[in-house]
Amino acid sequence: MPIKIGIIGKTNTGKTTFFNSATLSSAEISTYPFTTKKPESATANAITLCVHPEFNVKDNPKNSRCIDGWRYIPIELIDLPGLIKDAWQGKGLGNQFLSVAAQSDALLHVVDISGGIDSSGKITEAGAGDPISDFADIEEELTMWYLKILEGNRDKVSKNIRSGIEKIVAIADLYRGIGVSNSHVKEALRVAEVEDNEFDDIGIRESKKFATVLRKISKPTIIVANKIDVDGAEKNFARLRERYNDTIVVPASADSELSLRRAEQKGLIKYSPGSEQFDIINPSELSQKQNSALEFITKEIMGEYMRTGVQFAINVTVFKLLKMNAIYPVADEEKLADKKGNILPDLILLKDGATVADLAKEIHTSLTKGLLYAKDIRYNLRLPTNYQLRDRDVISLVSASTSKKSH
Repeated sequence: MPIKIGIIGKTNTGKTTFFNSATLSSAEISTYPFTTKKPESATANAITLCVHPEFNVKDNPKNSRCIDGWRYIPIELIDLPGLIKDAWQGKGLGNQFLSVAAQSDALLHVVDISGGIDSSGKITEAGAGDPISDFADIEEELTMWYLKILEGNRDKVSKNIRSGIEKIVAIADLYRGIGVSNSHVKEALRVAEVEDNEFDDIGIRESKKFATVLRKISKPTIIVANKIDVDGAEKNFARLRERYNDTIVVPASADSELSLRRAEQKGLIKYSPGSEQFDIINPSELSQKQNSALEFITKEIMGEYMRTGVQFAINVTVFKLLKMNAIYPVADEEKLADKKGNILPDLILLKDGATVADLAKEIHTSLTKGLLYAKDIRYNLRLPTNYQLRDRDVISLVSASTSKKSH
């Protein structure tokens, strides 16, 4: 299952531009509220350094791509309709939005850091809006949605607890369909300081605190400070980072990334997503407008922020926020190949703390039966099934059913 990342935020913050630049889709972009009327989904990539140069082999990946030594790992990016106030009560496209946000592993919260939209998401002059309030408004909607689920089912939870179901399980059952686990609930009860309270004694204030924490734990979020290239955006960026110093904030110019990706598509420049530079292939083919745009990006974006921030935001979400490790399973430890001879064929993303047994399960459930151990190819080490895998491990699995390496 590919990782799913949802893009949230008010209308006109540049969510769809971000989505298009990351996926090279052509979803409609305009200044009308609710241009994105239904969730759009497309493939983007998380990018990490490939291990093939280290092992001095030429790889031919199957589930990902390797370009210039970088592995492009497919992930699903979902552009969600913009939220409005009271979306949690079903206003606007609230219910549709929230049901899709629920399926995401993590969220990218895009704000217009230039302050170019008003509180309702309509375009205004740069600096007139307040991106800090915009962020808080949407976060409140998500918290209220989590709170509504709990408060609307109090009787059900109480009844289940009385019938002998543990409090953590009874609460987690309410949120099961949106990717909330028992461990998420346990941690949220602890942080909200109500882990020892009887459920019926938890008041609305504690309940809201619990909902706030549970939403943050179960849907980890980074802030994408979009339109960073607009005059005056830096001040808002500094304010936002100071106000939300417990959240990762990535400066971005989705518009610049989209321009670079389109120019690269047309063969005008050589550019890799997330790169800190690009090369113009044939200057004579550029129009004056294209030249000016590329000069602006070189000076104002690459010069100031090193990158456009779009690919960086995705990489940070996958590898820092979700704490994913890139694991390379192989069947033939000599050739680093699968049974068909494909060298370093697969890259599997596993959560930090995942074990050899988890890897076997991810590849195929039948592999877990009779799994004996794994071999770390890099260090020629035998690893027990409960060994916690590390980023960039190259692993072959050994099972009793075959008494040989299998993948």
